[in-house]
Amino acid sequence: MQKTNNLRVDGFTPIAAPAQIMKEVPISDSASETVARARQDIQDRLDGKTERTIIIVGPCSIHDYEQALDYATRLNELREKVDDKLQIIMRTYFEKPRTNIGWKGFIYDPYLDTSYSLDEGVKLARKLLVQINSMGLSTATEVLGPITIQYYSDLICWAAIGARTAESQTHRELSSGLSMPVGFKNGTNGSLDIAINAIKAASIPHHFLGMDDEGKVAIVRTKGNLYGHTVLRGGTNGPNYSAAAVDTAEQIHHDAGIAARLVIDCSHANSSKDHRNQPTVWRSTWEQIRAGNRSICGIMMESNLCEGKQDIGGGFGELLYGVSVTDACIDFEETETLVMEAYAALD
Repeated sequence: MQKTNNLRVDGFTPIAAPAQIMKEVPISDSASETVARARQDIQDRLDGKTERTIIIVGPCSIHDYEQALDYATRLNELREKVDDKLQIIMRTYFEKPRTNIGWKGFIYDPYLDTSYSLDEGVKLARKLLVQINSMGLSTATEVLGPITIQYYSDLICWAAIGARTAESQTHRELSSGLSMPVGFKNGTNGSLDIAINAIKAASIPHHFLGMDDEGKVAIVRTKGNLYGHTVLRGGTNGPNYSAAAVDTAEQIHHDAGIAARLVIDCSHANSSKDHRNQPTVWRSTWEQIRAGNRSICGIMMESNLCEGKQDIGGGFGELLYGVSVTDACIDFEETETLVMEAYAALD
């Protein structure tokens, strides 16, 4: 008999089930309180019960444990200064979408050496998230792998579905069962239809084939997620953060029969992929908020300890401290200046 299965699979490496990893790296009481409180605060903002703006800020991607903890410590000190008016959430992105080849993220290759120590990556990611949330600083991530997120979803207060995956039925169904609010990015061409359709799809119950926390294949039954919303990140047709673009987005949402609950992404196409343009997007967004816009619920910004980006090259031995290995970021000093500027301008 001719072999017809797994012809291009080199092998399988067992990995512990999510429940086992969660047992090995348990969530702390303080971390669980941080996550639960942050999720409720986000939902209250999306429901219009509060006007406290959500700020999702941090590295484009996590690539080093200690550097991420250093950034988190500084960001938490900043959070404590502005917490009465602003809800600061740290970007902790462990998976990276690839339009071409390249590093897939901390979980898949935590040592940046193509060893693909995924079993260690998920443990390190959980350990880092526990430490950050235990400080009182909540965390956000982008969901790529439908199985990977199960290893640490209990430690995430906000999730993003990227421009390339928002159209995926798998991710829409997955989002319908996620425990946190989910932001769907507009398509890479700038179209909002993909995000709006994703919000609608994720809001209703679904049944799909998945994996339970014990690692068994199972039929997953979801309740639907009523806290899907749109992330405006610009597109090939240009930025979409201006007042005119936001007005258009509000009308499109209204015509689709859903509330316009928007997060403005200061990076990606809105910044023309130049990190130095992020402050312009930030300030424009705050001008709209201070002018009375209520549909803008949050702002996202890519920030690291130091400015710019670097190539991974030969791995850790050749890397500069605190510099992104994916998209370029603004440095922490400028981040703090922008946040304090917005805070001071609020009534």
